[in-house]
Amino acid sequence: MSDTRTVTDLFALDTLLSDEERQIRDTVRKFGAEKIRPHVAEWFEEARIPAKELAKELGGLGVLGMHLDGYGCAGMSAVSYGLACLELEAIDSGIRSLVSVQGSLAMFAIHHWGSEEQKQEWLPRMAAGDAIGCFGLTEPDFGSDPGGMRTRAVRDGSDWVLNGAKMWITNGSVADVAVVWANTDLEEGARGIRGFVVPTDTPGFSAPEIRAKMSLRASVTSELVLEDVRLPESAMLPKAAGLRGPLSCLNEARFGIIFGAIGAARDCLETAVDYASTRLVFDKPLAAYQLTQAKLADMALEVGKGHLLAYQLGRLKDAGEVEPAQVSLGKLNNCREAIKIARECRTILGANGITLEYPVIRHANNLESVLTYEGTSEVHQLTIGRALTGEAAFR
Repeated sequence: MSDTRTVTDLFALDTLLSDEERQIRDTVRKFGAEKIRPHVAEWFEEARIPAKELAKELGGLGVLGMHLDGYGCAGMSAVSYGLACLELEAIDSGIRSLVSVQGSLAMFAIHHWGSEEQKQEWLPRMAAGDAIGCFGLTEPDFGSDPGGMRTRAVRDGSDWVLNGAKMWITNGSVADVAVVWANTDLEEGARGIRGFVVPTDTPGFSAPEIRAKMSLRASVTSELVLEDVRLPESAMLPKAAGLRGPLSCLNEARFGIIFGAIGAARDCLETAVDYASTRLVFDKPLAAYQLTQAKLADMALEVGKGHLLAYQLGRLKDAGEVEPAQVSLGKLNNCREAIKIARECRTILGANGITLEYPVIRHANNLESVLTYEGTSEVHQLTIGRALTGEAAFR
């Protein structure tokens, strides 16, 4: 058998990274292999995850809010953060979701839109993993159209009183703090939306866990219920008004998904290559058949191109030049290709592909969620279409 090459080799991907970036990638990969991979299939099967313990370990690793500056955050580049997301999602999308929601949604919202007091109170603890955050935007009837949210914040003296419900909230049931978006004046519509920093022990706040799910099982998903939750005026994020605040946070999370999804695809491809090399069919390895090699070659192309797209967008982000439509390009392409790759790899593994002994069906199930959260494929198509034509076709 001739010498083999990985996608990283074929695309010479390491030549596009600095020594520091490769070191960060390798550190996160080693952590995932030693600390998470041995347990994640069991967590998925049992629909549980030791979120509090994992958060502390991930905080010690330095990946929580790693792309933010100050307040205990590592202040790393966007590319370095993306590489960490890639390696974490190569283990499981649920692990990357924990990190993304913590750093790119909850922490970013406080870091970018919060007061100095809010930053000092929460960010150091969240960076260390001593406090877990969640992000309450999506509602039972409002996902792609967050401007229609029904959660309300009403003035009562110097306080705000929040009522409403949020749905599909990662980390919700284990969170110590929730960033909740609410409409402060229904007549203003989306312009009246404001963010609030809500300690989860506030009376009237509850977060029942959503249990019956077939995707992201190694992740905590919850509903948030707010019943006359009274907050001081200081709980409002002072710099965020309208949808610009929450959408900026979503753009941060989408960036991590661009890298993360291709990590899941890479793990599926590597699994399929290894399996096909040892599985004998009609007295020779499955990998020796043309049909198998054609599948592997096509998937390797997409995994490699997905890396190149992620790296390019990361460089643009580090230069402060990335646009939301470009992030949509990455999210749409890499999620769409990743789930195709997971499904194709399943066919190579045959019946073994549906067992948790191999990661492929777990990745495929998880990617069903990744494909639609932080913006569905259809919404990203329309975002790209608007950039190409100048016409908004959302309604």
